[in-house]
Amino acid sequence: MTSTPPVSPRDQALTAPTVSCVFVCHDGAGRVLLARRGQGARDEPGTWDTGAGGLEHGETFEEAVRREVREEYVAEALTIETLGVRNILRGSPVSHWVAVVFAVRVDPAHVAIGEPHKFDALDWFPLDQLPQPQHSQLTETLALVRHLGDE
Repeated sequence: MTSTPPVSPRDQALTAPTVSCVFVCHDGAGRVLLARRGQGARDEPGTWDTGAGGLEHGETFEEAVRREVREEYVAEALTIETLGVRNILRGSPVSHWVAVVFAVRVDPAHVAIGEPHKFDALDWFPLDQLPQPQHSQLTETLALVRHLGDE
């Protein structure tokens, strides 16, 4: 008997809303960590973006964020704050993502690229000096960030 492979969140988002945990990693002093999407990225290679990952069945939001931060940036989440929720409809055919957005403080000394097949660069930026080109969702995600050094 053959089993049906699980549907990826990306494929599922084409037929039903899929939950994504988007995280804006910061250093607690006003800088955000952005990753440049490499050629193996799901979409928009060469653009700078925050981190994100699909919520897995049975996970809390915080568990998903901690797992994804470790996977993408090899770092531990020191603090996690919920910033808001975005309803994202993209492309043709339309993909539908419900993005729960978090601010996550990490130690800059412990950050590295954890998924080199998806990202080819990481760097820290003040919110008023963001790199170009930017992922199409970055501006709206960062609009939810109100403070990063108030801890």
